[in-house]
Amino acid sequence: AGFSAGLGLALASSAFIGGSFVLKKKGLLRLCGRARAGQGGHAYLREWLWWAGLLCMGVGEAANFAAYAFAPATLVTPLGALSVLISAVLSSIFLNEQLNVHGKIGCILSILGSTVMVIHAPQEEEVSSLESMAEKLKDPGFIVFAVCVLVSSLLLIFVAGPRYGQSNVLVYVLVCSAIGSLSVSCVKGLGIALKELFSGKPVLKEPLGWVLLVCLVICISIQINYLNKALDIFNTSVVTPIYYVLFTTTVMMCSAILFKEWQHMVLDNIIGSISGFLTIVSGIFLLHTFRDVPFTPNLLPLFLQPGRADPHLPWSSADRHQSCQHQPLLPSEGKGSQSAEEEE
Repeated sequence: AGFSAGLGLALASSAFIGGSFVLKKKGLLRLCGRARAGQGGHAYLREWLWWAGLLCMGVGEAANFAAYAFAPATLVTPLGALSVLISAVLSSIFLNEQLNVHGKIGCILSILGSTVMVIHAPQEEEVSSLESMAEKLKDPGFIVFAVCVLVSSLLLIFVAGPRYGQSNVLVYVLVCSAIGSLSVSCVKGLGIALKELFSGKPVLKEPLGWVLLVCLVICISIQINYLNKALDIFNTSVVTPIYYVLFTTTVMMCSAILFKEWQHMVLDNIIGSISGFLTIVSGIFLLHTFRDVPFTPNLLPLFLQPGRADPHLPWSSADRHQSCQHQPLLPSEGKGSQSAEEEE
């Protein structure tokens, strides 16, 4: 029952977050003749559609927060990719934004990968109280992992950042992803604390809950800061898929170490989970990286092009549809040189 509740909350979170982008965009497009947000204006605050989108995003984030209290983080985090494809599909319907063939294939792959991951999702070791959470946090494996994350993040921020941050997209994205794995662990602990609070236990007197809250605020602040830096320097279509892959990978590693989610899984479930994750990654890359690439008939092989597909069409007229990929690599040097070559 807990696993089903977590799965339902994760799917609802993706639906609300994906729809929130469309609602806010719809509200911004209605600002005809008024100062737009990109020009420093705040007229969007008077649009009810924008506020509806903000409310949907808040509901989605709350559902995502609650999902970590019921389902494994290895399942909840990859399902966040569904919000991307929901936003893309709704944008093509309500905002008339182009969703090319690559995007449609990416959506299908993301859905298939998510389905495979749900089927083969790991069942985490039972953590039902803050006391058990405290024991998990004292595990030597997790302590080593957390120290490695903090040291590598400091090196990326103070050593690699000033040298390569403006030219290499991985520097700031790695900082966000590494710190993000710790923030998910804090969210998991706070979710358990809220469950105990609603059951009537004196959770507010436990120092661990407040420590997790402070760590969560610090981690999220660092994530937002360096993710904004990466988005300001590099293209969104490059940052988004790379961030999703690295963030999800570090979260899966942290969850496997902290909650021992993979310890009792059989081989076919391990292979299924990894295959589903890689399928989602492929779909996200197709959806983002090639979303601005036009798909024209000239990109098809010759036998699939419209002119070549008709066997009754003469080759002289079909040659007009010849792809640019089959043009000569070197320009012609004039009719005189062509006739000389023909005589030779």
